Order: sequence, then structure tokens, then C-alpha cells
Amino acid sequence: MGIDHYENFPVASVLLPKRLRRPIELIYRFARTADDFADEGDDPPAKRLENLERYRQQLDVIEQDGTTLSPLFSDLKPVIRQYSLPINLFRDLLSAFSQDVVKQRYADFSEVLDYCRRSANPVGRLLLHLYDAVNATNLDYSDNICTSLQLINFLQDIEPDYRRNRVYMPNDEMRRFGISESRIAAGDTSGNWPAFMAFQVKRASDMLNSGAPLGSVLPGRIGLELRTIVCGGARILEKLHASRGDVFRQRPVLRSSDWAIMLYRSIFFRR
Repeated sequence: MGIDHYENFPVASVLLPKRLRRPIELIYRFARTADDFADEGDDPPAKRLENLERYRQQLDVIEQDGTTLSPLFSDLKPVIRQYSLPINLFRDLLSAFSQDVVKQRYADFSEVLDYCRRSANPVGRLLLHLYDAVNATNLDYSDNICTSLQLINFLQDIEPDYRRNRVYMPNDEMRRFGISESRIAAGDTSGNWPAFMAFQVKRASDMLNSGAPLGSVLPGRIGLELRTIVCGGARILEKLHASRGDVFRQRPVLRSSDWAIMLYRSIFFRR
């Protein structure tokens, strides 16, 4: 779509075996373009949902072994077939992106987790299918990593999400810490804001750490890639902690110096 997206984590990077880069690029392109339907441009909600429904219909065509496909789905179909990728994981992503169009607030953390289950976890599960590494333990590790990375992204993007009229922070937790939406609008980090953000950071960190052993389970360059991703998430959390959660004036991003640290930590990774 011609949109320049900042990314925290490597997507089909040179760390991966060459044979996997193209399939991962296609999965990413599907997720990114579908997410853009929900987030980018000036289309009204009905048009955004219509665009996402077209993607669902293309998945139906693939499932029925049809041939009338757009270029993206024509490329994606043989990958889905070769690696036996579950179509429902792609549908879960579309469900989350559709939810973004119609739901702007989250009552509690269980609602946030349900969103993450569909917006983030399917990507990790699809990758495990590509790696031929699907089992109950690995799926649990992967879900924890992916949910944590989604939570980290929510923390980074509190301000831009609010500009889109979205607040992913659980409403009951905001009330508990005395955080109002007007404070987000004003970028006010006084009072209980550092404590509120410390709570969010610790939870995301605990979840990331609980999934981190997958980086040692997966072999070779695949494991190295995942360890780098985990180290990237940890690095963002370190920056959030150092700024006392000031995402308005010190939004944490990964810079070239951070990538060197992440790669070093991923090579000498211990869990």
C-alpha cells in the first residue's frame, strides 16, 4: 500500500534460512495489508469492513481450491498448501482487524487477551507450522511471546492509538491507578502514571520470559531469529522502565545500537 511502517522486530530477515523468507514475507504481507484496511487512510468503517470481507472471501476460495484469486492470494495459496497452514489462523487475524474498526475500548485484561489471541498469536502459530515445530509446549511458548509483543506495541503506541480513538489499556486497571483518558490526551505522566506503566511493563515482561525458552528449542538460524525478536521485546521494555513509562516524550524504538545489543544477547542467550 506504499505505507512506510516502523517495525520493532525482524520480518523474514537474513537470519532466517532462505527457503523460509518468501513464505514469511507473504504471511507478513497478508497481515500488514489487512491491518492497514483497519488503520490507514480515510475510509469510513463500512468500507474498511468491506475490504476485510474481500480478504475473507479470498481465503474461502483457497479453502475450496478455487482459482479466482488476487495476486497476493495466488502467491499465498501454494504456501498454505505446501506447509498445511490452517486457514482459520488467517481468519483470526481478519477477525481482530475487523474488531479494530468497531471496538475502541477494553473493559479488562481478559478482553485484551482475547484480542491478542487473534491479532498476534496466529502469526507465531503459522511460523511454527512453517518450521514443522508444532506441539502443545511450543504453541504455549509462542502464544506467550506473541501476546507479549502485542502488549509491548500497545504500550509504545498509547499516544498514536488514542489519536485513532483507541485505548487498549484495560479500563478497570486505569480506574484502579486513577488514570483518565484526559491524561493520555494531555500526555500527563505525573502521579500514578509511572506505577501504572510499571505494572503493565512487568506483566508484559513476565509473559515474554515465559515464552522465551522457545528460542532455545527451535534449531539453528530459526532459533537465532526468534531469540533476536525476544531480545528486541526485552529491549523495548527496558526503555519503558528507564523512562518511567513516558511514552509521550520518550517513545521507545529500536535504533541501530539496539540491534547490535540484541544480536549479542541472542547469540549468548540463556534461559
